[in-house]
Amino acid sequence: MTNQNDTSVHLNQGSSNILINYAELRDAVITLRAVNHTLRQDIVDLLATQDKMTVTDIYIKLRVEQSVASQHLAILRKSDIVRTERDGKFIYYSLNRGRLAQIGSLVEQLVEEAEA
Repeated sequence: MTNQNDTSVHLNQGSSNILINYAELRDAVITLRAVNHTLRQDIVDLLATQDKMTVTDIYIKLRVEQSVASQHLAILRKSDIVRTERDGKFIYYSLNRGRLAQIGSLVEQLVEEAEA
């Protein structure tokens, strides 16, 4: 049952009532799609061990072409998984740990509600 002005839906599952916020779910899907690639997972893993890195640092460490690293970083940046910071002529990439924690919590909540 949905309200046209509401971005949430209540689903009945047995004795449970699950509330799904479509905006949060859409954001989670975009983020999960972004990390559903082995190279992007490698980038996230690498950034998890460093405060910040340049694209040069990343492509050298992962042994990929600069253009490939840049394309994958753009996808991660668009989904707000990584952030950028300019320092002179260098652009540093860092992991948005808050965003990953937020999406992780949403996924856990959905799993818990589905199992209840």
